Amino acid sequence: MTDLSAYRDAAQTSNAWPFEEARKLVARLERKGGFAKSGKDHVLFETGYGPSGLPHIGTFGEVVRTTMVRRAFETLTGGAIPTRMLVFSDDLDGMRKVPDNVPDKAALEAHLQKPLTAVPNPFGGDYPSFGHHNNAMLRRFLDTFGFDYEFASATEYYRAGRFDAVLLRAAERYDAIMDVMLPTLGAERQATYSPFLPISPTTGRVLYVPMKKVDAKAGTITFADEDGTDVTLPVTGGNVKLQWKPDFGMRWAALDVDFEMFGKDHQTNAAIYDRICAILGGMPPEHYVYELFLDELGQKISKSKGNGLTIDEWLTYAAPESLALFMFQKPREAKRLYFDVIPRAVDDYLAHLDGFERQDAKARLANPVWHIHGGAPPAPERVAAGGGNQTAARVDFALLLNLVAVANAEDKAVLWGFLQRYAPGVSPATHPRLDGLVGYAIRYFADFVKPKKVYRAPDEVERPALEALARELAALPDGATAEMIQEAVYNVARIVPRYQDFAAKGATPERPGVSNAWFNALYQILLGEERGPRFGSFAAIYGVANTVRLIEAALAGRLIAAHAAFLAARGVPPAG
Repeated sequence: MTDLSAYRDAAQTSNAWPFEEARKLVARLERKGGFAKSGKDHVLFETGYGPSGLPHIGTFGEVVRTTMVRRAFETLTGGAIPTRMLVFSDDLDGMRKVPDNVPDKAALEAHLQKPLTAVPNPFGGDYPSFGHHNNAMLRRFLDTFGFDYEFASATEYYRAGRFDAVLLRAAERYDAIMDVMLPTLGAERQATYSPFLPISPTTGRVLYVPMKKVDAKAGTITFADEDGTDVTLPVTGGNVKLQWKPDFGMRWAALDVDFEMFGKDHQTNAAIYDRICAILGGMPPEHYVYELFLDELGQKISKSKGNGLTIDEWLTYAAPESLALFMFQKPREAKRLYFDVIPRAVDDYLAHLDGFERQDAKARLANPVWHIHGGAPPAPERVAAGGGNQTAARVDFALLLNLVAVANAEDKAVLWGFLQRYAPGVSPATHPRLDGLVGYAIRYFADFVKPKKVYRAPDEVERPALEALARELAALPDGATAEMIQEAVYNVARIVPRYQDFAAKGATPERPGVSNAWFNALYQILLGEERGPRFGSFAAIYGVANTVRLIEAALAGRLIAAHAAFLAARGVPPAG
């Protein structure tokens, strides 16, 4: 584990949200008389997972955010208090509907209401059930990311008797649980409600039926099975499960959970979970409620609908660290989760990583990369022009996407050719993170950027300005730096009235600033984009001579024609 002792003092006042939650957890222990008197040998962090559909990024978000709070707690306490994180799958839940995104939906209809671990696996392979398959998908990603966690299956916990003691207590305190639940239900539901859901011994389905008898002394329930016969089952041994709201509180009491976060859709039920936990002899854990993710259309993402992004889709186009950053940022604000957010997340991560080493302890604790990497982020990767004679700088995803565009690159070797001409000595071996970024940029550009590009022709002001820029760039000396190129770009625009900005910082009547309109024109005409990278940095890597040829191609109309041909070959209507 990373030594976090250097941050302990700064952690006491850090306003980063994981530290705010960790301090609440420290206060919880103090209310219990301190960890030494709590009777526990660890603090338990739990996160829940409903395997009714394929795992999605929201599920991952709970785990990564809980891990962030866990690391913050360990920092606050100097690592003196052991911690565990349990990822709990409610896989004994009955399958209430067949998800939309599974093969051969009709074959699963006969298994509705059966526990997810009793539903055949529609994907085939080595996993014996739908629940086992989805659990494995979740664990695969968590293991790939390197989370420190323990996986728990509701099916295994119920059947192994790990909840038996609290289930017997639930039978004893049945009326108290009903007093909590009934006021939250409508009249019709009240007439049939029971916190116990028996699993039919004849059909294997999870039954939503009223209880005819709850025998607390015997620890049994009696109900009418699906064929109308009365059946008596023990509440122990996996013969029954609890309704999901009582199940939350039961699990907290049985496992003595200290911290759990959940989505805003659970917020109104949190008080119910807490009351049932207390009825069953437990102390409710600290909560953290986060906002739900939305898809591109602003609708809540759903496992069963399969809208939004999957974990694998994000990782096709970006590294896991960028996804973790997306989870860290403003968790109590609703955010749209779709492909267009990926480039920004990648570049924000690189910027935070680039700045970390220059920050003091307090600022580092507010930096997302501290939380993403458990207090020990890797060193940033930078490249320097001319093999190290210039100031080293990071290469952003946005810059690579534009480099892919103008180079028409379909493999990594082409982009590395540009990078190595700009910075000799840089290679995939010396810069593995950049190498990964190059591959991501090629895939993302091909799938999402290129079809949406909209090139336009220069107008009567832009054409002579671009011609002047081509001449200025061609006159630069060999080995011109990004700063020299950028200054040439500015100088061309300063004499064009449309682009003069006399209100810019440092502007004078003799030397005006340059408005964004000039750079917007460059991006639209040369790159087919509304926004782009710092032009000097882009041209330095792409090459000054190549940039001049790019301008000439735009002036001749070849960029518009080539993109139109690309779209037509794929049957895609022109964007815009």
